[in-house]
Amino acid sequence: MNCEYAAPATDVDRLLEQARAGLHRLPPAEAWAAVGRGALIVDTRPEFQRRDAGEIPGAVIVERNHLEWRLDPTCGSRIPEATSHEIMWIVICAEGYSSSLAAAVLRHLGLLNATDVIGGFDAWMKAGLPVVHPAQPTVPRGPRAAPPDISTAPPAGTSVGAITRRATASGTSR
Repeated sequence: MNCEYAAPATDVDRLLEQARAGLHRLPPAEAWAAVGRGALIVDTRPEFQRRDAGEIPGAVIVERNHLEWRLDPTCGSRIPEATSHEIMWIVICAEGYSSSLAAAVLRHLGLLNATDVIGGFDAWMKAGLPVVHPAQPTVPRGPRAAPPDISTAPPAGTSVGAITRRATASGTSR
């Protein structure tokens, strides 16, 4: 996914090169072996790609636009697995481009063991590594939130303005 119709070295190509310079990228087989030693694969591919090509067994599914918040162990929006800066997160995308950029950002957050899979899911498939095809794609992970308290739900027919005023008065608005 380089910019083959642009000048030989585009800004995005340079950004990708810089991102990868700070990573110890893994071939697919090494990534799978790292999972056996406790690493976690985080799949950032969109739902349509996972539905079409399959999923990696045990991979944590996190949409790319939520990745930093879900994996930062100091963030209230983290997933339960994000307990430490020491976790080895192995990011995988379709071809290994956006995963390199994502892993570099995770390293900037202090997740210094973050890396990605060379060649992405395409290379994973070519290597003959495990893939599952669930009937429905796995739902992306989010933070564990308490179920809503139904006893405080507004009565039927309450206007949005009334709800906003009530929330503001009680100090629960965000």
